[in-house]
Amino acid sequence: MATKEKTVYVCTSCGHESPKWAGKCPACGQWNTFVEEVVRKEPAVAKHVAHGIEGTRSKPQYLKEIVAGDEQRIDMHDEELNRVLGGGLVEGSLTLIGGEPGIGKSTLVLQTVLRLADKKVLYISGEESSRQLKMRADRIPHSESNSLLIACETSLEQIFTHIRNVAPDLVVIDSIQTISTESIDSSPGSIVQVRECSAAILKFAKETGTPVILIGHINKEGSLAGPKVLEHIVDTVLQFEGDQHYMYRILRSIKNRFGSTAELGIYEMRQDGLRQVSNPSELLLSQDHEGMSGVAIAGAVEGIRPFLIEVQALVSTAAYGMPQRSATGFDLRRMNMLLAVLEKRVGFKLAQKDVFLNIAGGLKVNDPAIDLAVISAILSSNMDTEIETGVCMAGEVGLSGEIRPVNRIEQRISEAEKLGFSRMLIPKQNMQGLDRKKIKIRLAPVRKVEEAFRELFG
Repeated sequence: MATKEKTVYVCTSCGHESPKWAGKCPACGQWNTFVEEVVRKEPAVAKHVAHGIEGTRSKPQYLKEIVAGDEQRIDMHDEELNRVLGGGLVEGSLTLIGGEPGIGKSTLVLQTVLRLADKKVLYISGEESSRQLKMRADRIPHSESNSLLIACETSLEQIFTHIRNVAPDLVVIDSIQTISTESIDSSPGSIVQVRECSAAILKFAKETGTPVILIGHINKEGSLAGPKVLEHIVDTVLQFEGDQHYMYRILRSIKNRFGSTAELGIYEMRQDGLRQVSNPSELLLSQDHEGMSGVAIAGAVEGIRPFLIEVQALVSTAAYGMPQRSATGFDLRRMNMLLAVLEKRVGFKLAQKDVFLNIAGGLKVNDPAIDLAVISAILSSNMDTEIETGVCMAGEVGLSGEIRPVNRIEQRISEAEKLGFSRMLIPKQNMQGLDRKKIKIRLAPVRKVEEAFRELFG
């Protein structure tokens, strides 16, 4: 059968195809995102043969006939990674790990598979040579009894040939943007190549029950490079993030069909690889901030993990007329809302002052329970008055200046007790149902922002 060729325009944001170019994508509404791709359509049988996969037929089943059970998981020998995955790597799953270049994605995956001594792992590298991988592996402590196989390949057809010859228990592809198939006339990393290669790898994983880990890059906007459909194809999307100027790295679950998407793993970057941080509170708090204004300690929760973080603020007179607002690790729009609450409800005039906010350690925190710590640090810096040592707080601030209740308050209190804090400000509504006999730390329930400020500064 003759090969058919056609040209389509594909949206780089959502993957929408159009027969002609358009300035605005009708699917996602983004401007100037259409790129031209040459697509060669092959018969379905030839396509499966090219990918080395034989098609299988299935028949519909009644819901009552389907047997539901726990997914078979592989222990990755990494508590942080297991937690984010939901208990381990599910057999037959397709997992995508994304992150900025040089953040440590390949190091994380390599040191993880080196621990799997009882599994045969095939590591496909499309970016680095086998010698470079060997040099990286030598820096990571590992047992020589591992069953890790390295193949430097970018052709999808050759990758499936290696898989048939080796029959691995786990496949790692680094990275998906470098893989291409001969059935499509376009360069590696293009929209069509990434989509077709990912779909073929997913078909292989589901039919053979072999888990596959893909490594991908993110673009300058912070989203995964490639079409949005790539995130829909895979079962799990993990994002590895952090500031290269800090030693901490965070592994977040953006999508997980087999677990929670609220989990978080913390690592510390070292010369010999990534070290798991089991107690992040002790590392995220600076050792001594006595006599320093603009510092407040907040009890945050990410997923099921509570930890204490240090919120730093600096308020100064605007030197150039237009006041500046800057936030690192915190939503800038939410900080502006909290500043408006301080001015409207409490009466502090900050309109002509620069406000800078920083979450220590390079973390990005989305928990609204740190609102109280944010406004306390801002007010402490504005008055140049320190917050008493041994005080931490948790509470969400509403638009009317009320302190709203937060979830998992018992875990936040327990974490503060464990680290030796003597007093904790919490929302008054969270006092209901608390067993005060088991709590050793002194609790200060507050209902409004003014009450919290009187408790902190007298």
